[in-house]
Amino acid sequence: MHDDRSLVEARLKRVLDERVRPAVYPESVPLDVAVWHAPGEPVPVAEGLAAEPEPIEVGARWGAPWGTSWFRVAGTVPEAWAGRTVEALLDLGFDENMPGFQCEGLVYRPDGTPVKGLNPRNQWVRIGAPVEGGEQVRLHIEAASNPVILDYHPFLPTRLGDKETAGSEPQYTLARMDLAVFDETVWQLVTDLEVLGELMAELPVDSARRWEILRAVDRALDAIDLQDVGATAEPARSRLTDVLAAPAVPSAHRVSAVGHAHIDSAWLWPLRETVRKVARTTANMTALIEDEPDFVFAMSQAQQWAWVKEHRPEVWARVKRAVADGRFVPAGGMWVESDTNMPGSEAMARQFVHGKRFFLDEFGIENQEAWLPDTFGFAAGLPQIIRAAGSRWLLTQKISWSRTNRFPHHTFWWEGIDGTRIFTHFPPVDTYNCSMKGSELAHAARNFKDKGRARRSLAPTGWGDGGGGTTREMVAKAARLRDLEGSPTVVWETPEAFFTEAEAEYADPPVWVGELYLELHRATFTSQARTKQGNRRSEHLLREAELWSATAAVRTGFPYPYEELDRVWKTVLLHQFHDILPGSSIAWVHREARATYERLAGELTGIIDAAQRALAGEGTTPLVFNAAPHSRSGVPAGGAAAPVTEGRTTLTPRADGGYVLDNGLLRIGIDDRGLVVSAYDPEAGRETIAPGSAANLLQLHPDFPNMWDAWDVDEFYRNTVTDLTDADEVTAGEDGASVRIVRSFGASRVTQVLSLPPGERRLVLDTEIDWHETEKFLKLAFPLDVHAERYASETQFGHVHRPTHTNTSWEAAKFEACNHRFVHLEEPGWGVAVVNDSTYGHDVTRTVRTDGDRGTTTTVRVSLLRAPRFPDPETDQGVHRFRHALVPGASIGDAVREGWRINLPERRLTGAGEVAPLVTADRDAVVITAVKLADDGSGDVVVRFHEAHGGRVGATLTAGFEVADVAVTDLLERTLPGAAAPERDGDRIAVRLRPFELMTLRLRRA
Repeated sequence: MHDDRSLVEARLKRVLDERVRPAVYPESVPLDVAVWHAPGEPVPVAEGLAAEPEPIEVGARWGAPWGTSWFRVAGTVPEAWAGRTVEALLDLGFDENMPGFQCEGLVYRPDGTPVKGLNPRNQWVRIGAPVEGGEQVRLHIEAASNPVILDYHPFLPTRLGDKETAGSEPQYTLARMDLAVFDETVWQLVTDLEVLGELMAELPVDSARRWEILRAVDRALDAIDLQDVGATAEPARSRLTDVLAAPAVPSAHRVSAVGHAHIDSAWLWPLRETVRKVARTTANMTALIEDEPDFVFAMSQAQQWAWVKEHRPEVWARVKRAVADGRFVPAGGMWVESDTNMPGSEAMARQFVHGKRFFLDEFGIENQEAWLPDTFGFAAGLPQIIRAAGSRWLLTQKISWSRTNRFPHHTFWWEGIDGTRIFTHFPPVDTYNCSMKGSELAHAARNFKDKGRARRSLAPTGWGDGGGGTTREMVAKAARLRDLEGSPTVVWETPEAFFTEAEAEYADPPVWVGELYLELHRATFTSQARTKQGNRRSEHLLREAELWSATAAVRTGFPYPYEELDRVWKTVLLHQFHDILPGSSIAWVHREARATYERLAGELTGIIDAAQRALAGEGTTPLVFNAAPHSRSGVPAGGAAAPVTEGRTTLTPRADGGYVLDNGLLRIGIDDRGLVVSAYDPEAGRETIAPGSAANLLQLHPDFPNMWDAWDVDEFYRNTVTDLTDADEVTAGEDGASVRIVRSFGASRVTQVLSLPPGERRLVLDTEIDWHETEKFLKLAFPLDVHAERYASETQFGHVHRPTHTNTSWEAAKFEACNHRFVHLEEPGWGVAVVNDSTYGHDVTRTVRTDGDRGTTTTVRVSLLRAPRFPDPETDQGVHRFRHALVPGASIGDAVREGWRINLPERRLTGAGEVAPLVTADRDAVVITAVKLADDGSGDVVVRFHEAHGGRVGATLTAGFEVADVAVTDLLERTLPGAAAPERDGDRIAVRLRPFELMTLRLRRA
């Protein structure tokens, strides 16, 4: 037989495009359209419905950037259409290739009842099936003219990312606004042909199944009268019955489809627009659930559910009904799909506390899975947090974006720093926007790394990023693919059902130990410095607010601010979303974030001040409040006392220019360039700075990644570097115990103050940068005379080790990494820490000196600032302030201690006398991360702590109040079943922790 394959395939494409798809709507009449443009921000629904619109014609331009326009469409169903299915086709000017990234709408009836959302892949509204002739149609559309930020030529700088700079030029052209007859038989034929055509293209050319499909398609096309598709659609479908009925082979890969609409809580749109995106999508999905009995939809991010409840009560009522039916599923158990690299220990825990509690309170549902398809890599402390929240599974997808190495598993145990393992899956379909295309499913089956031992994978199905969700076309395709020869099988399932089955079938999955590092988007550790500083500052202010409020409540009856703390926590958690905290959102998002963090700082400072004033009482005794988990300067951790200052710092000129700072514990040499050329530890008799090198070295790189400007830094940035060694000023500080340095470069200016506090083994670097560079990357380098093959960087509830070498491609790919408060490296018996108050990105490299002593130089570089132009063309422009400290002779315990110190400065008051801590630990390795009152208002004291040094420890916790009972709890403060209560002797509690183990205790007051 002659090979006519390409001829039939080309025929199929043209007939579908030019005859069959257009015949889905064979008859139409135009609707009358009028519009009212809301001034300023979106208005309440009632106001939009009541507004008096003006006529507008199809083809007219509409929609200023970020505007809201209320369209009213009206018409009459022709009498001749009686008994047929009729839909309104409402095209606001959509580009079908951009679902979620442009204009969208929510359709209402005149009484304010929401109908469904409109987006580029969902432009229809059912009027009736069947419909009555002469029926009057009237609908209202709340249309958002969100501008296209990520266009066909991506990553071009644009001012459209902020309403203050976006202008008023209309963005869209009103397109089709019709009533139309919907021919369901033709629509079903379209789906038949699409499914078979897509499947056929994925089968081997020499397979019999491919040719069977080809012949059946050819026969079906022969049956279609191209001038009367509707009349011949059923005969054409009948010629496809046999090939669509052929069952899948028993060994076929099994795909669990989960209806999905990954909605970024902010990205190329502001938070307020996400509120509306979620309403549109949930309205669509509840409507689809009503029409499709097998369909199941899952939505994560409790914050988004809360928005629907607060802002769209009519949609919320539909959502609640669908949840009760088990069809609309809360997923993930987190407040938002947060970044997991940068949030601090307590913040990461509270993501689960607030997320799971919302779903429990609203629906009585407890999630077993963490759901993070789009997060930019996963910190090694996360498995323990997931388990401590009462969950057991994790789904992610983003690891498939890694550029250098392909991850070796799709279903596996992920082991964290403390040994906790989480059953983890990342879908081999390699997208969280699956649309049930044959190419997607075939890729999932081919790509699945665990063949032969497992046979199930999950496919998050629906348009996401900007929302939209699953479409009726996807559901129809899934129905045909449920059991079809040549294809993976497809079934709609909840995440819980998938994970239960996957875990049951895979008895001994492989293990991955340590962080799940994404080999992409590394610059998110640095972009938008003010957002990151706001997050770090808020985390520590929340710690203080809880600590001092709890202490004051127990000691003085101070009213514990439950509602205020709950609200602030949720706001901080929202801003840890994986495009806000990483710095990859538009300018509008980060402008609002800065204002929000400033407001939160004022609120939290007010709570702290009030609680400390209640504790201090009236008096003139100088008091220092120490919120850190370690005592310092004679002030106990979590208490207040008069400080004890020992020693003094001297400042003397160096013979060849510059100065020497000396406090008896360290001697720091600063040359006439303002660079640290010596950091001598007299006790160890060691120099910290590598020979011939200088620390406090600012280095400037060009920074123009190949794509994803705010997200990425590509390794070639290192090929070119400018050392900023010229100083405008190097002078003694006004206090006589510090050095002030001023530098200018490009259009920017840096002012630094280097100080050596009396009695402390740390050089403090306060840096102010007035930054006006573009597409540049600024680093702060510390070349250290330390031989280390690995280094430690803090993560949630512990630290992770990374190699300093690049033996393999996996190690080389980690050329930019994340830390929390410290980076630490050491030789046996002596180490160095670099601690910070607000930076996350860093790199560590090693070289062996070829002359002199042939020793090893290990260089730690802190990432300070970037200047990408997309999506925010003004990223990081302006004044920034950073604080770092170099800590010579530091053990890992010193690194932990100094990291807390630099982030929790002392607060000074006068009062009646000392304030004893509410809870203390007698071992420095036991770090208390939270002291608070229980969320249920019982007055119980909750204490969370972990082993921070990486070894086993036994310790005694002492309560500063009478304890009636103690229980080990999960993160939600629920007693852990089967967990033995720790031994207690009065108010002294004995605990034993394995390396990095996290524990939460609930202390009932007598």
